[in-house]
Amino acid sequence: MSRLTKRVKVGYGLGTTITLTTFGELNDVAIDAAMTLVAEYEDRLTVNRQVSEVMSINHAAGDHAVVVSPATYQLVKRAVLASRENFGFNALIGPLVKLWAIGFKAANVPDESDIAARKQLIDPMQVELNDDQLTVKLLQPGMELDLGGIAKGEIADRIADLWRAYGVASGIIDLGGNLVFVGESPRRVDGQWVIGVQDPQAERHDEVGRTVLPACSAVTSGIYERFLIVAGKQYHHLLDSRTGHPLQTKLAGVTVFARQSVVAETEAKRLFFAGEPIPNWEKQPDIYGAVFVYQDGRVVPVGVHLQA
Repeated sequence: MSRLTKRVKVGYGLGTTITLTTFGELNDVAIDAAMTLVAEYEDRLTVNRQVSEVMSINHAAGDHAVVVSPATYQLVKRAVLASRENFGFNALIGPLVKLWAIGFKAANVPDESDIAARKQLIDPMQVELNDDQLTVKLLQPGMELDLGGIAKGEIADRIADLWRAYGVASGIIDLGGNLVFVGESPRRVDGQWVIGVQDPQAERHDEVGRTVLPACSAVTSGIYERFLIVAGKQYHHLLDSRTGHPLQTKLAGVTVFARQSVVAETEAKRLFFAGEPIPNWEKQPDIYGAVFVYQDGRVVPVGVHLQA
């Protein structure tokens, strides 16, 4: 079978469309195993159903600690520690998101008093982690943990591990735009991948350019998904827990390329909230670079070469 022969399966999970592609495989065993893995993680992490490990933590907020599985605990810990860095990402921001409800019928611009009250419920320092007992406790009633801003990266990395265990030579993992390129590209002699950079102000798959990189993950954070317009003013869905309001930014989006998807996901948010390139950021180990797209149409690559 040709290395270019590809097998594709499309499914739904994690609140998004999942597209898994392998090249040169004789069957869908690796793809099916990945779909099963996604379902297992969703059962553990979802906040869209009443029963999951994360919902057990939320139901016990202000009352008691909850024991979770090692994989869930490590992801919760990673999310909480990232939230405590205070760069914009906050896994506890759920109560504030629900107050604004941008993207839903109840969308509104809340009163400042209501915003101030909700900010008391989104403090990541109010999470108690116990490494020995693998327990998580939200210290205040009404607090909520939501791993949606980091889970896709973690799950994509675990799928990549799974595929390597299955011996998959080449493949693409697409968890709703969270991309991981596995192995060597079968379309280029040098094995590198041609990766399109999403235009945050256009339809899905419209690109501002392409870059060529070895196996890596590409994750975009932007304001193109959901917004609210009140009295002629637009409020996008990315809320800043430091202010309680949508982030004020000249950026439309930023795409990060990194060896691990969970790193690309958190770093995309770090750069988006920063609003501009961070000096020497791209010199970190296992990070390839980023592409900033501004609302005025400017495109600024950092650490990567962008082709038309």
